[in-house]
Amino acid sequence: MDGSSLKSAQLLEQMRLHLATDAGKELTKKVGLVYQLNIAPKKLGVDEEIFVVDLKKGEVTKGPYQGKPDATFSFTDNDFLGIATGKTNPQIAFIRGAIKIKGSISAAQKFTPDIFPKPAKL
Repeated sequence: MDGSSLKSAQLLEQMRLHLATDAGKELTKKVGLVYQLNIAPKKLGVDEEIFVVDLKKGEVTKGPYQGKPDATFSFTDNDFLGIATGKTNPQIAFIRGAIKIKGSISAAQKFTPDIFPKPAKL
């Protein structure tokens, strides 16, 4: 994802490439949801960059979703990386207030490290 200073942008670029593979297409069929990610460099709600992980169409884009995403997450760059790589438990991060969620809770529960490709070195 060009023009981003976030570490998360590298992982989201890997996700974009992954969704074009056969495994990515299977994931799209299985999940079929749209997630909007509001990722802040350091503090929630400050200087957020917005990305959309569209697991209906199989694409990752920068900028707000046109329409209503199934779930919207707000987190810091480091918290997102921790969740996406499986180092941070999403439920514990939510309880700690490190994640804010809007939209469908059942859709949010499907947002797990399993949907992300195993990262090469980040």
